[in-house]
Amino acid sequence: MKKKTGFIVLAVVLVVILAIVGGCVSTYNELVEEREAVLTAQSTVETYLQRRADLIPNLVSTVKGYAAHEEEVYTALADARAALAGAKTVDEMNTASEALDSAISRLLVVVENYPELKADTQFINLQDELAGSENRIAKARQEYNEEAKAYNTKIKKFPTSLIAGIFNFETADYFEASAESQTVPSVDFGA
Repeated sequence: MKKKTGFIVLAVVLVVILAIVGGCVSTYNELVEEREAVLTAQSTVETYLQRRADLIPNLVSTVKGYAAHEEEVYTALADARAALAGAKTVDEMNTASEALDSAISRLLVVVENYPELKADTQFINLQDELAGSENRIAKARQEYNEEAKAYNTKIKKFPTSLIAGIFNFETADYFEASAESQTVPSVDFGA
């Protein structure tokens, strides 16, 4: 009888241990899947940022044909593009993307001074490509942030947070709007 009771206790203990280990393994695997989804979404954003950056040299060469003396703008674009190519983290990509946005805005101000450039077919096509890239980037950032939110929420919930802590799963950064995007641009039709 004692042997039977000891066997039952041992069996129950083994079942409990297997359930705990199985739960930990399952949770770990879910966290890995979530983290990979975040990294995949980040890679998509990087791809679209690179696509936009690849359009810049063509846009610059088209504008250079009309406005050769605007060297400061071209240098800012080249520097911003290089920073974007070297960005590894979400924060670095945010900073580099903001610099590129600023440089593109300055380029478009230059374009305003050249009406014949605004009518150039190649320039119009490049501008359309750039607008399409901006839309893809915005969508990819939104999807990345959704994946990051799901992942961050999962690693903060109990008991998953215990497994996440043991295996050093860190929260994912979000793509955030720049401070400049919070400022409403002024439009003056009287000038």
